[in-house]
Amino acid sequence: MEQKNNRFKDEKITANVQKFLEDTAKQARADILTMTTLANSGHPGGSMSSLEIFLTLFYFLNINPDNADTDERDYVVVSHGHTSPGVYSTLGRLGFFDIDEAIAYFRKAGSPYEGHIERHLKGVDWSTGNLGQGLSAGCGFALSARLKKKDSLVFVVMGDGEQQKGQLTEARRFAKKYNLNNFFAFVDMNKLQISGSTDFVMKQNLKENYLSDGWDVYETDGHDFNSIYNTVRTALTKGGPAVILAHTVMGKGVSFMENIKDYHGKALTREQYEKALQELNSDNKLAYYEDLRKNKKFPVQYVKAHSLFPKLKEPQQKVYEKDKKIDMRSAFGDALVEAAKANLLSDYLPFAVFDCDLASSVKVDGFAKLFPENFFESGIQEHNTCTIAGAVSTQGLVSVFADFGVFGIDEVYNQQRLNDINNTNLKVVCTHLGVDVGEDGKTHQCIDYLGLLRNLFGFRVVMPADANQTFRVVTRELATPGNVFIGMGRSVTPVITKEDGTPFFDENYRYKYGKWDILRNGKDAAILTYGVMVYRAIKIAEILKENGISVMVINVSSPKQIDEDIMDKVVNLGKIITYEDHNCFTGLSSIISDYLVEKGVVCQILKLGIENYCFSGATEEVFDMIGLSSEKAAERIKNFITNPTLTKGGSMDLLKDEALVKKLVDENEEFRKLYEEHLELKGKIAEFESKHYITPEEELEKKRLQKIKLAGKDRMFEILKEYRSKNN
Repeated sequence: MEQKNNRFKDEKITANVQKFLEDTAKQARADILTMTTLANSGHPGGSMSSLEIFLTLFYFLNINPDNADTDERDYVVVSHGHTSPGVYSTLGRLGFFDIDEAIAYFRKAGSPYEGHIERHLKGVDWSTGNLGQGLSAGCGFALSARLKKKDSLVFVVMGDGEQQKGQLTEARRFAKKYNLNNFFAFVDMNKLQISGSTDFVMKQNLKENYLSDGWDVYETDGHDFNSIYNTVRTALTKGGPAVILAHTVMGKGVSFMENIKDYHGKALTREQYEKALQELNSDNKLAYYEDLRKNKKFPVQYVKAHSLFPKLKEPQQKVYEKDKKIDMRSAFGDALVEAAKANLLSDYLPFAVFDCDLASSVKVDGFAKLFPENFFESGIQEHNTCTIAGAVSTQGLVSVFADFGVFGIDEVYNQQRLNDINNTNLKVVCTHLGVDVGEDGKTHQCIDYLGLLRNLFGFRVVMPADANQTFRVVTRELATPGNVFIGMGRSVTPVITKEDGTPFFDENYRYKYGKWDILRNGKDAAILTYGVMVYRAIKIAEILKENGISVMVINVSSPKQIDEDIMDKVVNLGKIITYEDHNCFTGLSSIISDYLVEKGVVCQILKLGIENYCFSGATEEVFDMIGLSSEKAAERIKNFITNPTLTKGGSMDLLKDEALVKKLVDENEEFRKLYEEHLELKGKIAEFESKHYITPEEELEKKRLQKIKLAGKDRMFEILKEYRSKNN
């Protein structure tokens, strides 16, 4: 086609191309109304206001069905993903896919033409819908092109309502700091959003905002192809980052829809649809598309978007000797540098490392010194950085986002969720996890990372046990496609050794995701643990051994992936202890419990983990306070293993022997007091449990009472057992 993919190099649009674009826009408006009316849902108004922008960019930029899955092209990120009808009609009319299929199957279960745009479709560069993230993704594509020495142009199209989100400000600053001169944005200024005018909902000074962050700002008529084309040419001449404020009309092209906010997310009725088609001089083909839709059944399949990933060489593995005192984050920093050195290409390094003002703490400062062109200091802007790093990871580069756990997972959970949906290859490395950060206190003690990551279907989770395993995990995972979270604490931890005193994760160890490690054998119970708790678990095993108790210690380095072979050995022991620096209700204990229930295995579990927000203080001091120090945990495990209370026929059954209980109440003063206290505590706990909602303080009190009740019940059982022994 004439001027197709010319990248705006011609001085002006030819008459033939202008007519083609105007005719296509009219057809596309009918497509938008047909698909939304057929689905009885969708967002026709914004699709119609952004349509000329979409058609101009996809027609003139170097992007087409043949190069859409490569990096030899330009990029278009549509941030307001709810305008999917406008995107589908544009791409369908320009030959990216069958327009009839897009219309007929829009929003039909199993269809690729979803309600918000998804990357599995050719021409869609980023799955969006959670507004405010597209500009960050665009930064990622622009940055990738620079690192790979490509001349790609990157455009982001956004709505004006989403400009209210703070992540956009973060993205603007990043783009200016790193002088992304191949980076441009459009804002569809239709001045309406769901709740009314943008000025009414949240007034903004868009032009001034972009100017204040150092961007060039242009304005254009968003429905005039010549105006859009000429404005883009002007912006390209000077270079980016630049934004084009496109003045548009919600529902453009249909008189009764124009400037009406309701049509932001409301489909037309059949009567309104017929009237709109008359204005557009378009035939009503609704019956044809209804037949296609009615007779189509999609298989249950989860299609992943295409992503590029480099082929890496793993460096020589490092072994930290047994006397080495080192934190796992330092081993991560060492592994990152060695992996980069091993993969220097002749023209570029396929790595991008992102930091949020924590380089020396998360140990990426060594990489930054050696490879400054591949290190990006993003400041305290975690949301933007997370999305940029995700976008970069789809472009054939190893992308590493390093941060503290509360920032890299908790704060940016939604960004990580969108990365996962986009089938990214992001390497998330989070340090300072759990109560291990001690003095920083509860706001920085990330105790929920595993629980959150269990919700992200595409993320592997690896929690190495020491520096040696960390080095091997990092070098292997950097070279493996897909999303991965590698977590660690802050503290210096000892090198894990075999029973002969040599490093367990030595030069012969090969890390494999999903493979757990038996660090110590035992016959009475198994401790399942990970991360900074591993060396403490080994210490527990040593304490218990002195008391004649033999426990197996398992390093569960990949807690989301069950090692069936090891679990077969564990369940045969009959007693399992999960020991973790994590919320014990959502972490490993929950994973193991789910597994046992699904398998129909009867096994007793003692859950040792974090039961509430914790204290600020030295790590060991805090662990001791909450019963997780090696010594306190060993005592709890000893009671769990040796106390028959926890076995069938224990104290619960004996307390149901009313005659025996009454006899002891009458004859044994200690038992009487314990039993009276037991009944009183039982009543108080029942009061808490009967409430629809209890405060955190009440929850703490309930747990305190439950512990007292359990201790009293244990003592009553001992008295009952002694009595039976004497009277048998």
